[in-house]
Amino acid sequence: QVQLVESGGGLVQAGGSLRLSCAASGGIFRLYVMGWYRQAPGKQRELVATISSGGSTDCADSVKGRFTISRDNAKNTVYLQMNSLKPEDTAVYYCNARHSYLRDYNYWGQGTQVTVSS
Repeated sequence: QVQLVESGGGLVQAGGSLRLSCAASGGIFRLYVMGWYRQAPGKQRELVATISSGGSTDCADSVKGRFTISRDNAKNTVYLQMNSLKPEDTAVYYCNARHSYLRDYNYWGQGTQVTVSS
């Protein structure tokens, strides 16, 4: 029911920045905890950051201080600002929506590739 479409991925040099966007449709956006996850080849998908409808955030230690998650409820969009990118940040980044109350309602976007060159 909920559809998520990521954009903004690409190729960037180490130390550079990218901003990912995730546009949501098909649900009441403000009722969902939004998140970004990533998966590198041969590795499990891992949490990058989450943000509640009220704006509280959590992020992985590996990106703390470099990445910032935000949301614009008027635009039904969540963002991931990525600064000081490192080659180990290379992965497919996935947008996630999880209902704040019905936690089995969990949706994923198709992903966007981020490649960081050294």
